[in-house]
Amino acid sequence: MKRFALIGAAGYIAPRHLKAIKDTGNTLVAAFDPFDSVGIMDSHFPDAEFFTHPEQFESHLHDLRRAGRGVDMISICSPNHLHDSHIRLALRAGADALCEKPLVLHPQDIHNLKAIEAETGRRVWTILQLRTHTALLKLKKELDAQPNSGIKDVDLSYVTSRGVWYQRSWKGRLEQSGGLASNIGVHFFDMLTWLFGDVQHAEVHERSDMVTAGFLQLERARVRWFLSVNMADVPQELRARGQRTYRSITMDGQEIEFSEGFTDLHNIVYQRTLAGNGFSLDDTLGAIETVARLRTLPLVTPEATRRHPLLPDARRPVDV
Repeated sequence: MKRFALIGAAGYIAPRHLKAIKDTGNTLVAAFDPFDSVGIMDSHFPDAEFFTHPEQFESHLHDLRRAGRGVDMISICSPNHLHDSHIRLALRAGADALCEKPLVLHPQDIHNLKAIEAETGRRVWTILQLRTHTALLKLKKELDAQPNSGIKDVDLSYVTSRGVWYQRSWKGRLEQSGGLASNIGVHFFDMLTWLFGDVQHAEVHERSDMVTAGFLQLERARVRWFLSVNMADVPQELRARGQRTYRSITMDGQEIEFSEGFTDLHNIVYQRTLAGNGFSLDDTLGAIETVARLRTLPLVTPEATRRHPLLPDARRPVDV
């Protein structure tokens, strides 16, 4: 049984981590969040210590370590811009860090963390759960078995409607979330390069608080991508049925079906990580480099073949 601590216990994603810690047969001994709406802990680890001040949390971890009861791993579910400092806290406390995506906002942070890994002897892991999805693993096996099958045409569409609160929270602030490509898209960009190879060319056609879209040329695919938190971008027939989310990936016009099987992906990532086969700094570097680049590339008006179908011809490039 491994001893865990958790940073960001009041966050949206924290329940998946609490469940994964419990389902993999481990225990949570301490948690931290500046907000105290963490009743969800009662369903998993009601006896875990809880702190609303980081100094008290870090002091408690060091007390445990000195008493020979230190934590083995710290799960990090805090806002994106805090990941780097919270990973450093974990390593200083003598624990591995298992951090939600995006691991960090800037590629240089990864290189700096690799140096701290070497100094402390501890590891940094991240959540790239799409790499564990059964349907995507099957597709990767098929693609790898046919390395000369030609360049694929891929469309990525992801619309996840968010209310007014989103833009008023840290998620709506570029310097804290990294923008839509980082906050809601980083695991898709990781999945695409995992399946189709490294980025050779990138374009951004629109970039606003609500939508970002563009084109990637990968080693084995041409990718038109579209990310949105705007309800109006959900296809009309789905909106009419009350659906607020739309996720689609097609390859050469055929849908890649992976809508099922998401329930236990965090559990699988935890199992892999605990076995020493998790997703490392090197694994996530490419995706972090990609989204950092998409954040700053100048906008271009796309060629017709590179324009995503959800980005109408009349929609001129927007950059906010």
